[in-house]
Amino acid sequence: MPIYEYLCEACKRRVSVRVPRMGEEAERCPRCGGGPLTRLVSRFALARSEESRLDRLADDATLAGVDENDPRSVARLMKRMGQEMGEEAGPEFEQAMEELERSGPAEDAGDEGPPDSTQPQTALDAE
Repeated sequence: MPIYEYLCEACKRRVSVRVPRMGEEAERCPRCGGGPLTRLVSRFALARSEESRLDRLADDATLAGVDENDPRSVARLMKRMGQEMGEEAGPEFEQAMEELERSGPAEDAGDEGPPDSTQPQTALDAE
């Protein structure tokens, strides 16, 4: 039995309805019992092999416009790569990418100035 998505004109909600046979339409909204229902085009997924996804990531067009000196640009690329691979990177990754996107362009490495006293110093900073 196929499942179709509809927009209920009565309650203005998007609903999924299982219909008895392909080609038949739902008559009533399962939420409010009203109607009429307008059938919507549902989103679908395109299954691709891992090799196809890696080829797409290796394409020069994927790297076009990426500035390795701009953290925001790198964060956008990393998010796109994660989406392309179809894997959840977890909340830590998402938080790190959000922080990169909020930061400005990278400062010139030779012009760092004194360390920020509000940030904790690491063992590497003390050397």
